[in-house]
Amino acid sequence: MAAVANLRYAPDFRVSINDAPVPAALRASISSASYQTGLEGADRVELTLVNENLRWLDHALLALDNKLSLSIGYAPDPLKQVFVGEITGQSPTFPSSGSPTLAVTALDRRQRLQKGTKVRWFAIPTKCLGNFPMSDPTVASLVSVENSLIPIFDPVSAAISVLIGSVEVAATFNNPDARQKVIRKQAGESDFDFLRRIARENAWEMVMDHSVSGALGGRQLRFLSLLEQRSPDVTLKYGQSLIDFIPRISSVGQIAAVSARFWQPEIRTEFTVTVSWDWDRNSLNVSISPGFGMPTSSSSESDKSSQSAVTLVEEPVNQFTAPRVILSKLMARLNQRLTGSGSTVGDPRIQAGSLLRLEGLGERFGGFYRVTSVTHTIDSGGYRTSFEVRKDFWFGSISLIEQGAVRVKFEG
Repeated sequence: MAAVANLRYAPDFRVSINDAPVPAALRASISSASYQTGLEGADRVELTLVNENLRWLDHALLALDNKLSLSIGYAPDPLKQVFVGEITGQSPTFPSSGSPTLAVTALDRRQRLQKGTKVRWFAIPTKCLGNFPMSDPTVASLVSVENSLIPIFDPVSAAISVLIGSVEVAATFNNPDARQKVIRKQAGESDFDFLRRIARENAWEMVMDHSVSGALGGRQLRFLSLLEQRSPDVTLKYGQSLIDFIPRISSVGQIAAVSARFWQPEIRTEFTVTVSWDWDRNSLNVSISPGFGMPTSSSSESDKSSQSAVTLVEEPVNQFTAPRVILSKLMARLNQRLTGSGSTVGDPRIQAGSLLRLEGLGERFGGFYRVTSVTHTIDSGGYRTSFEVRKDFWFGSISLIEQGAVRVKFEG
């Protein structure tokens, strides 16, 4: 019985190249496997091989652009496929003593989106009424399919985007010039940066789904709305499953704000729109004032705090595009107020975008956290998972008890 129990905690991984498991000799030469995934950039796998007698240096299996997949977990349970991508690099070492090594790097197919830049716009032409903007899900789908990726939108993210887009179209229906301003334009951006901008302005996260096997593996690009998730994917407790955790509170201040200026040609006036979040009241404040820029003097301490925390949007906006741009930048700023890093025993369920519940850390630092990046490593030391997290600002609407954030009681 003891031998069976130990087997269930034996870390294991499987590497396949061009849809076939690697030969036993190559598998035995892999001294470590590392998988990194995050909400920014492409996912990455790095394999370190003992390259004795340089046997793997020019091996055809490790050639650039070969398809590579990685599955991790614990024997004898089924392994979880966590990555499907392409070999993009090799880094050999030729030491004066000891055995040479070869590091093989693979990236998911989003790395193709980062090649080159494009200038174009996405509109639906009509004979009588001119051009109309495409919805953001439609634009994101076109760009994804163009790069041989399959776009998938969850119902919440698609509904929110279509609703906002419908409001913009309705507001500009009888004004062809205004309609041109809400049409999506890719101005000297890579496809990756363009999709990231669309995602930010719709409160989406863009992640690659590696779980599907076969030809669709590593090709499903998911656009997710994380605003409605209230059930944690993984619960970790300090002193037990949570090995360590280091939280960081930024100097954002109690009031964070984003401002943008736009010109209203009909009345020849410039307006400044400021959207702020009050942490004490958990409330969103919006102010619109005519004139150039923001106030330079304040009489109260709260005004001074607000002024020092203001971020000015420097990119061109108008009365129709300003709300999307302002809210996307404000949310990004608010979500950086409390971040942290930690580690646990290897757990393949922890992925970019996962919702963690951290217990045993008190009220302020315990509770829900969003995983922004995670690294899974299997080597001679075993299987471990390290992660970076943020506390999304909307978690404040969830009770501390539901989050597992309990005040620490000291008895002395």
